[in-house]
Amino acid sequence: MYKNNLLKTLIAALLVLVVAGTAACGANTPGSAQANAGPAATTTQSSAAPETTQAQETTQAATTTQAATTTQAPETTQAEATTQAPETTQTQTTTQAPEVTEIITTTQAPAANLSPIIVTWYPNESSNTHEDVRAEVGRLIEQATGRKAEHKLTTDYTITIEALASGAADIAMSMGAIGYIEAKNRNPSVDVLFVNSDANWGLDGAKYFAWLCVPVEDADEYMNGGTFSIDNIKGKKMSFVSNSSTSGFRVPTSLIISHFEDDNLDEDKLIEGGANMFFSDVYFGGSHQGSAVNLLNGNVEVAAFCDIELQPYIELKSGDDNAVGAVYTIREDADAPFNQYVGNDFIVIASTPVFNGPNAYNPKNLSEAEIDAIKELFTSEEVAGNEILFYDASIEGAVGLYKKSSSYGYVLTTDSWYDPYRN
Repeated sequence: MYKNNLLKTLIAALLVLVVAGTAACGANTPGSAQANAGPAATTTQSSAAPETTQAQETTQAATTTQAATTTQAPETTQAEATTQAPETTQTQTTTQAPEVTEIITTTQAPAANLSPIIVTWYPNESSNTHEDVRAEVGRLIEQATGRKAEHKLTTDYTITIEALASGAADIAMSMGAIGYIEAKNRNPSVDVLFVNSDANWGLDGAKYFAWLCVPVEDADEYMNGGTFSIDNIKGKKMSFVSNSSTSGFRVPTSLIISHFEDDNLDEDKLIEGGANMFFSDVYFGGSHQGSAVNLLNGNVEVAAFCDIELQPYIELKSGDDNAVGAVYTIREDADAPFNQYVGNDFIVIASTPVFNGPNAYNPKNLSEAEIDAIKELFTSEEVAGNEILFYDASIEGAVGLYKKSSSYGYVLTTDSWYDPYRN
């Protein structure tokens, strides 16, 4: 009996040791603990004797605890740690835009235009008599723009017109309507700056006068029924200014063509003289002063010129200023070439009002701001009070560009104002 019980005890102990050793080996195998725990427990439960149940459960519990402890997932932690996105950080770092800064820094402001402003003048104002006028206009342009003004003097109307149209000159002062229209026809960007006004600083009476004149000693030849007439100019020697002159050609020829309607005249028939022509001979003085000199020196019997350009050299002797029948004489202090004809008289046999001529510009070398500044200054009270440009004719010996009694100052106008002189 004793031997049998001892044998059973030894066999049970050996089984316990075998189970414990098997469990220990399974727990030390990575990744297989959880899989082996189940079968080990099952085997123990099916083979255990009633006396060893508590020991077996203790061992199973310990083994199961150890397996559960070792069945953590370090791989998951490692995977999470290594699945970061450094590429995102790198992408954000490299998507900078330095080009924007570069573009901003390279948008430099345009350089200021420091070239001189070229002002051109007809032959009428290219004389020494108008030297102070030209200097004053240049000073005012510099005041308005900050740029120096240089003057381009001419001996022919076409030079001034072409200079303005081509951009060789930026401004043309004291033009006539016809010359301005010719320049604009050649270059549509040419436009009006301003014009000298009437006595009330407006445009209603902003006019000067185109004259047909004869020597005072021949006045009776041009009388008809107690009034002056141009009936007898046919067959005479005639002087015009230039075929680009408004008051020195276009206006007087229009008057002649209209008056001698039956002769079927046109401008081409009036620019040359001859036996079968309307005039026996035709001269062009090149300027209003030159046409007047042609009359005074006896080259011609009738001459066309205007009042404004003769103002510095003449004074009213009898009659009403600018009226038919007015007699003018050459002043004692007249500049050359009129100083050769001091005391000589002439009489007006026809007088036609003409729109004051524009001062014009070509924008090729002028900015909009400069054009606006020139307009603003020249049409100001400051310039209207400038005695070099608008002089008081009541003061003995005073000369300038315009009589204050006829033109108060400069005013703005538009290109369309000159439409009556377009063909």
